[in-house]
Amino acid sequence: MKKLISLVVVTMLLGTQAHAIDKASLNNQLDNPGRPAADKERDESRQPAEVLDFLGLEEGMTALDVMASGGWYTEVLSYAVGPNGKVLMQNSPRSLGMRNTEENVQARLAGDRLPNVERVNEDIDAMSVPDGSVDFAITALNFHDLYNSDPAAAQAMLAGVKDALKSGGILGVLDHRGNTGADNATLHRITLDEVAMALTEAGFHIVGVSDVLHNDSDDRTVGPFDPSLERNTDRLVVKAMKP
Repeated sequence: MKKLISLVVVTMLLGTQAHAIDKASLNNQLDNPGRPAADKERDESRQPAEVLDFLGLEEGMTALDVMASGGWYTEVLSYAVGPNGKVLMQNSPRSLGMRNTEENVQARLAGDRLPNVERVNEDIDAMSVPDGSVDFAITALNFHDLYNSDPAAAQAMLAGVKDALKSGGILGVLDHRGNTGADNATLHRITLDEVAMALTEAGFHIVGVSDVLHNDSDDRTVGPFDPSLERNTDRLVVKAMKP
């Protein structure tokens, strides 16, 4: 059972909470035979329906997958927002040349399999996406690398997301949780305090944190690709709102 830790009480949210998505319906869609088997294998550790329910995604929304890479979450969002919604799959031109990203994206979108997905092959801080046009954004398991290598670049990314979001729009940050004082840059992790400070500095309000992706067996002393973890790290899930 997930527990929510409220960090900030945002009075303007009262009376306007997003309706929960239909988790059972989304899970059925995620199990469809056309979805890659490798994607399905990650569902248990990523709990997408529970995460998106906590973050408040609704059908019909315009959702932005920030630093989408090969698009695991892009496809999940595509099902979740439904045919009346839209998913913007953002990757920087540089990232598309890394680790077969472009080939993986093309394979995922081949044959117009996800018709409500639009590619945004631009840097997040220089997107042509109109300001105030996005309801919901998510960045999954990648903010740590940007923050640890260049905090200023992380702020530029958050500013780009904030510009794209509508007032009251939600940004979800999912990442490999680190221990305070550890060499989290080497471990490819980040602490909750660091995420919260970065979001606050960028002008977001922290709405809450969920432990839905908490893993007691991960003591956070090895990296995400260590075989002992089997890709199942202890992960933070932070919900932030644009005022």
